[in-house]
Amino acid sequence: MSTDTAAAHASASERHVVTRPRAARRTPQWRRALSFGNIGAVYVWLLIILAFTVWVPGTFATRTTFEQILNNNAVTGLIALSVVIPLAARVFDLSVAFTMTLSGVTVAHFAAQTGVGVAPAVGIALGVALLIGVLNGFVVVGLGVDSFIATLATGSLIKAFITMVTNDQSITGVQLLRPPFSSIAQTDVAGLTLPVLYLLVTAGAIWFVLERTATGRRLYATGFNPDAARLQRVATDRLRFLSLITSALLAGVAGIVFTSAIGSGSPTAGDPYLLAAYAAAFLGATQLRGGRFNAWGTVIAVLLLGTGTTGLSLASTPQWSTSVFTGIVLIVALAVTSGRVRVPQRMRRRAVATD
Repeated sequence: MSTDTAAAHASASERHVVTRPRAARRTPQWRRALSFGNIGAVYVWLLIILAFTVWVPGTFATRTTFEQILNNNAVTGLIALSVVIPLAARVFDLSVAFTMTLSGVTVAHFAAQTGVGVAPAVGIALGVALLIGVLNGFVVVGLGVDSFIATLATGSLIKAFITMVTNDQSITGVQLLRPPFSSIAQTDVAGLTLPVLYLLVTAGAIWFVLERTATGRRLYATGFNPDAARLQRVATDRLRFLSLITSALLAGVAGIVFTSAIGSGSPTAGDPYLLAAYAAAFLGATQLRGGRFNAWGTVIAVLLLGTGTTGLSLASTPQWSTSVFTGIVLIVALAVTSGRVRVPQRMRRRAVATD
């Protein structure tokens, strides 16, 4: 054996010996799961809790506040989850807030002013939401209009229709204040209302679809690279169409639940929820599935935002401070998901994808 050949074998052997220990020192899965890059919002959430515990110690750190955060943000969670599936397919639905409002006034009208009964009223409201989803799908997929512009336009039409029908007056009636309609949202179990359960069930269903089914993988593929997905014979247009229908139906559910919670059909019910929904969805995309819109990350983000707004309310800050807080969170979430802002390398380096 020549000297050069022996040296080459020795060098290869040394590389082999050096590589093995590095492979053996792979980060344990539990450390990756608990890393800042994976659940940074949870650590920020804990810091917010600590800050408000110090700021308003007599009122914040109580069981009542914890229940208030969950109960008051369940509808926000539902409307935030409604945009997760279309966002996974790279589709914006800016009409969800108006769909929520329309379904709320629809169920209030039929339950309180026509006497058709609660179940038919809920069915009609969901049918209206379904029609909005079909309309959005037709405009976005059928006519090829950009989803951002299309759903903003349909949302404006829905808003105009609501104003025309209600004259900007809330729909009230004694039927909305008593069971069975009030039971939809006001039933209390150990301090938590039923909308919290709806939120958890919906999040679980979306998680299962996105993470455990072929449909979920195709939705993500459509969102990441629609051209490549089409080459793999993924029905991207059909998935985008169905994502808008799903979004509208979930927004309709949120509207019905909100109407049951407040006991009237408000013509402005959904207006405050649009910014919070997208802030939660984009912040949630930085959690658990780094870069992917996902259900449980969105729930974490809703709780983080809800804790902040509740704390600010208990601290008697100006009303505009909650909007400032939500806006800042949305900007940071967008910056992180776009890659313009990165968490420190020491926090990110162990956040290796497990899938």
